Amino acid sequence: MGITQNIMNFYTSCTLCPKKCRVNRNAGETGFCGETSCLRIGAAVIHKGEEPVLVGTGGSGTIFISGCNLGCNFCQNYQVSQKHGGAQLSGESLGKIVTPQEFSKICAALRDNGAENINIVTGSHAIPGLIEGLNAARSAGVDLPVLWNSSAYESIEALELLSDYIDIFLPDLKTLDSGISKKFLNTPDYPETAKAAIKKMLEITKGSVIVRHLILPGYLESTRQVLRWFADNVKPRSGILSLMTQYTPIANRNKPMPNRFLSEKEYDTVMQWLIEFGIDDGFCQELVTGSDWLPDFKLPNPFPSELSVPVWNHLSEP
Repeated sequence: MGITQNIMNFYTSCTLCPKKCRVNRNAGETGFCGETSCLRIGAAVIHKGEEPVLVGTGGSGTIFISGCNLGCNFCQNYQVSQKHGGAQLSGESLGKIVTPQEFSKICAALRDNGAENINIVTGSHAIPGLIEGLNAARSAGVDLPVLWNSSAYESIEALELLSDYIDIFLPDLKTLDSGISKKFLNTPDYPETAKAAIKKMLEITKGSVIVRHLILPGYLESTRQVLRWFADNVKPRSGILSLMTQYTPIANRNKPMPNRFLSEKEYDTVMQWLIEFGIDDGFCQELVTGSDWLPDFKLPNPFPSELSVPVWNHLSEP
């Protein structure tokens, strides 16, 4: 049975995420994430570019939540995840407020368009509103598996709220180097927080966790640290790895970030490390360069047509 009573009280003096801003989001205040207690969504698409096991034959029903509790300099979804990302006069990221019933209709529309699952992207700061929406979707008969696609910058208490709702966790493990996390994620406590969160996710789902790691060009030692930790702590508990090579410098962001794509030599080095650490179950992207596939959430379909089918966006009616 899901949580239905007083869930929105968690937004009062908000400590949902490790930032612990303690603002009253129910009164319209905003903290680091830039969001009040209202649930805002940037887009919902049938995504065909996720891991094959998530895409299946119908695609992943991906819902992009506005705002974020992290703020990576190189975020590919910055238009919906970060303040000013949408270049709006209000300073808000792109997105539209939805009620639980509207969220339910979006989930139903994804299902009706063939989605294999409901894939919630960057929802860590919006857990109470999402729980209300998922309860409404359940009541309306939407029974697809639910995926939690996050940065892993999450508190144990917040993850416990999700234990009755999430079937598969898809956390990033961006780095275990606090210097890198301070420089590029603006969050020096990310490594320890993410490790604890991923261990909790493994506990909640008994291993139904896909840990994603994006290789940063020029920072291979960070990737080696991640692979070693994964081999020691996640692989023995049946979690699997998804290694991503799609790092792309974001133009006109004016923030510190690696300024090139991954090289073939770096790619080959990481492939050898997979063998060294005995990581042989999971997914690995082919070497990806170019920016044609980067999303633009100002368009009806944020992604190239071969990657996604638009179902709803912030300019749409549910």
